[in-house]
Amino acid sequence: MFKNSMFKNSNENVTAPVSEGKTYDVTIEDVAQKGDGIARIEGYVIFVPDTAAGEEVTVKITRVLPKYAFATVVE
Repeated sequence: MFKNSMFKNSNENVTAPVSEGKTYDVTIEDVAQKGDGIARIEGYVIFVPDTAAGEEVTVKITRVLPKYAFATVVE
C-alpha cells in the first residue's frame, strides 16, 4: 500500500559512522544510568566507561552495534 521510503524498516541501510578499532576525538556529553559517559558522532551514541560529562577524550571503538557503540579511552 505505502511504497514511500519513509515507511521502510528503520534498520535498512543503516550504517554506523564509526568503525571498530578506530580512534576518535569526542566530548562526553552526558552520563548514562549505569555510569558510562555518553559521546555522540553524527548523532550516533558511543558509551565510554570511566568518563565524566564535559571531558574531551580520544576513544578507541571496541564494539559497534546498529544503534550504539562501546569504546575505551586511549591513554
